[in-house]
Amino acid sequence: MSRAVQSAEAATRPFSPEYLGIGTRLLDGDLVAFDVKMTGARGNDDVAQYAECAASQYALIRGYGFARHVRTAVDKRGEVWEGDATYVISDALPDGLAKIDAEVAVAACKENGIPTI
Repeated sequence: MSRAVQSAEAATRPFSPEYLGIGTRLLDGDLVAFDVKMTGARGNDDVAQYAECAASQYALIRGYGFARHVRTAVDKRGEVWEGDATYVISDALPDGLAKIDAEVAVAACKENGIPTI
């Protein structure tokens, strides 16, 4: 099934997530891993968005304004979705395609009811 079809189907399903927690691991300097768990996800994108919210708030807590997504792995065990995501945090706009303005992202997370750290 294509990603577009999966996203369209996910959009029509009821969405009642339960966010089960965030773990952080400093890997090296500005490279940070985030472990997130939730139920009620419609698919991998919901889990990845939860991890992005965690990374964005973490960047702000550490005094940085930006994050860059490196990778996210998602696994589902029973009803629990688990995400393992890695981000680089920085005080200047990072190179790369997956740049995140932490303040903007955290505001969107709050607006959408997605918890942060």
